[in-house]
Amino acid sequence: MTSHAPGPSLHHEPRPDLSETELMLRGYGLTTAEFIYHMPDFTHVLNSFTWQDYDLAPDHPRLFKFIAFWQAEIEGKLAFVRFTHRKMIGPNEWRNVAGEFTVH
Repeated sequence: MTSHAPGPSLHHEPRPDLSETELMLRGYGLTTAEFIYHMPDFTHVLNSFTWQDYDLAPDHPRLFKFIAFWQAEIEGKLAFVRFTHRKMIGPNEWRNVAGEFTVH
């Protein structure tokens, strides 16, 4: 009988000891966001900041946590944020191969 670890909760951060592959197998996908913002001294100039992390769709808790951090701690006022999410692999799309050989 095989036991499976419970999937990630939307309320928990991914553990830092997990590899990217392990995160993807637990349902995380790569989220890329572009933050367009104004600095207080140059309100007529738009600046861009790109952010990437592994996150869970469709709620994107890590992205929204970063947006909340930005609004609380960064002086630049957000004009808008656009993002994309790509789930690379899932548990049923990956199998562990113990060996490999070439046939001529």
